[in-house]
Amino acid sequence: MTPFDQSPESERRDAGRRNALRKLALGASAGVLGLFDSPKVRADHHVTPAYAKGMAPITIKSVRAITTAPGGPNLVIVKVETSEPGLYGLGCATFTQRAHVVIPAVNIYLNEFCVGKDVDNIEDMWQSAYVSSYWRNGPVLNNALSGLDQALWDIKGKRANMPVYQLLGGKARIAVDTYTHASGPTPEAIADKVQEFMNMGFRHVRIQQGGYGGVGAIEKKPDFRTAGFGRESDDYIDQRTYLKRVPKMFDMVRKRCGEDVELLHDIHELIEPIEAINMIKGLEEYRPYFIEDPFSPENMNWFKQLRQTTSVPIAMGELFNNINEFKEPMANHLFDFIRIHISQIGGITPAMKVARLGEWFNVRTAWHGPGDTSPVGHAANNSIDIAVWNFGIQESQMFSDKVKEVFPGCPTIKNGYYYVSESPGLGIDINEKEAAKYPIGTKSRWTVRKSDGTIVKP
Repeated sequence: MTPFDQSPESERRDAGRRNALRKLALGASAGVLGLFDSPKVRADHHVTPAYAKGMAPITIKSVRAITTAPGGPNLVIVKVETSEPGLYGLGCATFTQRAHVVIPAVNIYLNEFCVGKDVDNIEDMWQSAYVSSYWRNGPVLNNALSGLDQALWDIKGKRANMPVYQLLGGKARIAVDTYTHASGPTPEAIADKVQEFMNMGFRHVRIQQGGYGGVGAIEKKPDFRTAGFGRESDDYIDQRTYLKRVPKMFDMVRKRCGEDVELLHDIHELIEPIEAINMIKGLEEYRPYFIEDPFSPENMNWFKQLRQTTSVPIAMGELFNNINEFKEPMANHLFDFIRIHISQIGGITPAMKVARLGEWFNVRTAWHGPGDTSPVGHAANNSIDIAVWNFGIQESQMFSDKVKEVFPGCPTIKNGYYYVSESPGLGIDINEKEAAKYPIGTKSRWTVRKSDGTIVKP
């Protein structure tokens, strides 16, 4: 018998079996769907990828200043401690000339302002701290804010288990090219020093005869000291002597060291604007990499005349207090290198904004990095240097053994390059017990006079 020859009775039995099986299947499906459709079961069975889980909120427990001077200059470090045991961040808040007034700005005002806030909200923290005093920040509050900002980036890197430069976009180059400083009493001595640095692998060297503006290399005694005016320790500049010596210094170094080394020089705003313009024009034949700080912040309008007079690259901005001071000069191509002191301008957050803006106007970075920038500040400099496309050059600093003992993880230089740390955060720590061995002082050296005693603005 074929299936088509079934009796009506057989067909009824088969249909009954099919209906029973269908109901059983539907009931089971409904039970299973009902079971797995409940919120609890969905939560229990859904596996969230690690990257999507995020991190539990962590709040600020305390903000405090640590002071030390193992290398001579006063250094101020901000330490931000968090609600997670053992997790803290470090930032540089060094205002070496007025270090003691930064301490209460950190310990009292920033600590009170920050405790209990989420460590991850760096932009909100920066903006709110910046305007919380109503009047816009000057150097004291800016340095305090810089330390806080760098410390928060340090924490964020540690939270992400990544170096800070990775959070800024990753590497745009193999390492951070640097310049070092060659100074001496004579052009011949400076040329010897430049050759020494070239043999160490440096490709860029800043040259100075004496200190800035020739300070310390002028033989004659100024009239103000003879008259007992001012303090005996006040520095003296003979502007005419300085103006005559700089071209001779460049000429000697070029003849002795050749064309392969890039030469830099810092006027430090210590001569009259028109004299700076004339001197820079005369240096064109020596092909400077850049001339730094030709004019004081009070004389910015002279840049237009300088640009019309010479093609020598110019670096400017270490004395700027507000990132808005960079906007117009950059947009109008008045200088070529952004000379920001990151521990003064407000930290990594605003410096990144200026650096990104500079890319659109082909203005390169040349962060300020003297001895009164702490190793923490240098680590912050390098984190940006390695990540931004429009990096130019970085001022370098050789750290003494004493400084390295206070700051484990100091940035290192090899063949003229800074190599950034691959440790999470900024990759640097502080030994507070060692730091306490080197108390800071109050002496400020920025008093420079002409022979008649007139103050010269740096």
